[in-house]
Amino acid sequence: MSSFVVHRNGRAATAEELAPLAFAGYAHFTAMQVRGGRVRGIDLHLERLRRASVELFGQALPDNRVRTHLRAALEAGPDDMSLLATVYSSAGEFTLARPDVEPEVLVRTGPAASGPQGPLALAAVEHERFFPAVKHVGEPAKTYLLRRAAGEGFDDVAFVDGRGRLSEGSIWNLAFWDGTTVVWPEAGMLSGTTMGIVRRQLDHLGVPQRVQTVTLADLPALAGAVVMNSWTPGVAVHRIGAVPLPDAPSFVELLHRAYQAEPLISP
Repeated sequence: MSSFVVHRNGRAATAEELAPLAFAGYAHFTAMQVRGGRVRGIDLHLERLRRASVELFGQALPDNRVRTHLRAALEAGPDDMSLLATVYSSAGEFTLARPDVEPEVLVRTGPAASGPQGPLALAAVEHERFFPAVKHVGEPAKTYLLRRAAGEGFDDVAFVDGRGRLSEGSIWNLAFWDGTTVVWPEAGMLSGTTMGIVRRQLDHLGVPQRVQTVTLADLPALAGAVVMNSWTPGVAVHRIGAVPLPDAPSFVELLHRAYQAEPLISP
């Protein structure tokens, strides 16, 4: 059974169907890790797709139809995998879509992933993504800035907005630790599904959290930092720009424990 499956609207996609999409960039997506045929935070993934579809296309597919498409791809692959669900319009980009053109769903699966080991050094780069609240395709700046940072000896990047606030990484959310409280940065960013899972499970565990502005100047007063995404709930960060950050293994362990407390659910 192959780890690589590509479905369009719940069935195997043909080359003819995929060809127009290879040259299009007006779409949004969500990414998830599947374990034992089940997913954590499926409600958050569905909510993300629903909201982004309304924003980009003016309408959204029913959740039950999206789940049907996800299940079709899961049934065609192994129990453990990575899954990417992209929603797009057959009208393409640079056009005005008719109101009767429904969004379509492209699902791609691949081998399961767990992210880097860390700790990571992040270059601090001034950058604000267009439409940061939507996980949309067509963002060459993220790859360009990541590769430029790697050429300077960093592992990845942390974005700093025009007001000097740390917001997110190239494909990551940022989280900080002050020794007792999880600190989430306040800035324009994508609220990740893993971030949403961790936040609600930390609430259940009684761990204090707060949202606040975090700048490079604030980092020396903090006790640790991580990045997180669909691969992992926490990879330690030991430096952002020129500012070192202390090891915080208990913080990383806490985030992983919170994530593991989220139940795996079949789509």
